Amino acid sequence: METKGGFYISQIKQLQDRIFERLLLENDIELNGAQGRILFILWKKAPLTISEISEQTSLAKNTVSVVINGMVHKGIVERNINPQNRRQTLVSLTEYAKSLQGKYEMVSQQMNLLFYEGFSEDEQKQFEQYLARILETLIRNLHTD
Repeated sequence: METKGGFYISQIKQLQDRIFERLLLENDIELNGAQGRILFILWKKAPLTISEISEQTSLAKNTVSVVINGMVHKGIVERNINPQNRRQTLVSLTEYAKSLQGKYEMVSQQMNLLFYEGFSEDEQKQFEQYLARILETLIRNLHTD
């Protein structure tokens, strides 16, 4: 049996990124996908280390570092030395980043509505359960390297 799930997930990811970035621009939010993922995590809990951000976004540490550098340059986040461990750098939100949260959440809600257009509530729950199982499997296999 030929399976196409991975192919579909890859296409969905590409299209979702393009649509999401368009919606962000339409709402005067100049962020790319990686920046948005990092902000989403930081809005839940900040400050965080690069390692913590990497874990929670599934982005590689070097990718997080590069993206954070750009975000610092744009005044979206700040880097500060952790007073409890001077070897660690903590990433925190600026007031500008905090001001973007409401608009960003509105755009995220638009994407959710688009994702589930035509799905019943039961279909949505079932689909998310399948996705969670795939994610768990991938995470488990990532950590067996």
